[in-house]
Amino acid sequence: MSKDSLLKGTLILTLAAFIARFLGMAQRVPLQHILGDAGQAVYGVANTWYLVLLPIATAGIPSALSKLISEKTALGRHAEADRILRAALWFALVAGLFITLVLYAAAPLIANASGIPQSAASIRAMAPALLLFPIIAMLRGYFQGRQRMTPGGISQIVEQIVRVVTSIGLAGILLWVGYGIEGMAAGASFGAVFGGIGALGIMLLYFSKLKRIDRNKRSAAAAGGASAARGVAMTVKQIYTVLLKLAIPMSLFSASVQLVYLVDSMLGVPLLKGQIGAQQAQELLGALLGRAQSLAGIPVIFAVAISQSLVPVISSAYAKRDMDEVGNKASQAIRLGLFTGIPVIAAITVAADPINRLIFADSHGTSMIALLTAGTIFQIIMMTTGAILMGIGRMRALIVNVVLMFVIKLAGSIALAYGFGMDGMVVATMLAFLAAAAMNVALLRRLTPMKLFNRRKWAGLAVTVAVMSGVGVGVFELCRLYITPFGNRLDDLLHTLLVCGVVVALYPALLALTRVVTPADAASFPAPVRKLLARGARLLGRG
Repeated sequence: MSKDSLLKGTLILTLAAFIARFLGMAQRVPLQHILGDAGQAVYGVANTWYLVLLPIATAGIPSALSKLISEKTALGRHAEADRILRAALWFALVAGLFITLVLYAAAPLIANASGIPQSAASIRAMAPALLLFPIIAMLRGYFQGRQRMTPGGISQIVEQIVRVVTSIGLAGILLWVGYGIEGMAAGASFGAVFGGIGALGIMLLYFSKLKRIDRNKRSAAAAGGASAARGVAMTVKQIYTVLLKLAIPMSLFSASVQLVYLVDSMLGVPLLKGQIGAQQAQELLGALLGRAQSLAGIPVIFAVAISQSLVPVISSAYAKRDMDEVGNKASQAIRLGLFTGIPVIAAITVAADPINRLIFADSHGTSMIALLTAGTIFQIIMMTTGAILMGIGRMRALIVNVVLMFVIKLAGSIALAYGFGMDGMVVATMLAFLAAAAMNVALLRRLTPMKLFNRRKWAGLAVTVAVMSGVGVGVFELCRLYITPFGNRLDDLLHTLLVCGVVVALYPALLALTRVVTPADAASFPAPVRKLLARGARLLGRG
């Protein structure tokens, strides 16, 4: 089991994220047909709480663990690295058990507070997964510290495959034997436990293999007369102090997006049931959780996976106090996040209606899909700048911004829900991400000589977005009125391909035409992005 290079490791984790997202979407489609929007709300409340509590159960320790393991292994202090791992695993076991028991006991209270009392069974069905995943997360952090990304990537894929199969299978079986929405949603939720078992099994196999390799290497080194590296060993108290000091801010930032979504899960039905009735409010919440949030998560993968690959470089430059390099790399990371996220955001936003019909068979929740996906441009900036702030050690300020983001989301949801319904709560999400992004960027501007775009490039980018979105809307209207050869969902597939294809094809061409991206800018981009821009330039005769 060899070490992975930085490029290979990044590609492995990015590919795993793409596959996991695809499988997650693959799970939502049949569940939508089995559970309906009302059932998706029942399942979604449990899933949101699970996603919020997971980073809290691990306290962000895997990232800190990775850093410590990397340092100790590089110094040849393997015994101490093993002690740190054991301490982390004990923490995971105790924290996972505690949060599992608390969530299981509090499930009826959470369900009643959300306005969907049927979700209690789903919350309890998913709770045992929180006992498994902290252990999995620690092992992933350990492997990353050993510069081996493959085990974590494969375990993530296996987890999703097992989860999808068992969630759909259990929900389908319970439907067949006559259970209602509450039972079917609980069965779907229990799929997370099976996914955890599959992922843990993969991690233990890789861990066992790595330990055998370590024992053989150490035996060979001892036979050759090599001595183990020595140093002052950390006590258990010191290990936990260092881990938690690094980990708690990372944990809160990792949970920030899900904390925003938690407001929707808990307040969506209580805020709207007086206006439209509890049943319709639950169905709207199900469309938000099961449709809009799933699709809006796609652009984030593209952008953050590329931009965050520069964060280790930023950390290294900051350690050397090379602030010019920090500012340059921070600017590059944000620009990459924007450039790679915008076309996907525009395509999904403009084609929200045919995509919704194609995947979920009707147009319920289309406006929420379009609004939430459009708002992910701010989420991309927030997450990218947040990762940069972590890289330069500004944890406290980052967490203050996360808290303010949550407050804005909470206040905005309450204020906007009464006038605009669930769409108003989505707008509150957009405003929360916008505020967090603006605060992070303002802080980075004060701390680093970061420069994103001049006014001409900002104007060019705005023109690019407006033109390709406007053309996309026009293409959709033409498709809707005149291109319906099949009279069924194949029309939606055709419309989706045409609209998204036109939007994505126009993007690099418009960037070249407006000179938002110059040849000097393009030279610093990853090879796939350079090729895409070159094709756009050639399309306009500028290459």
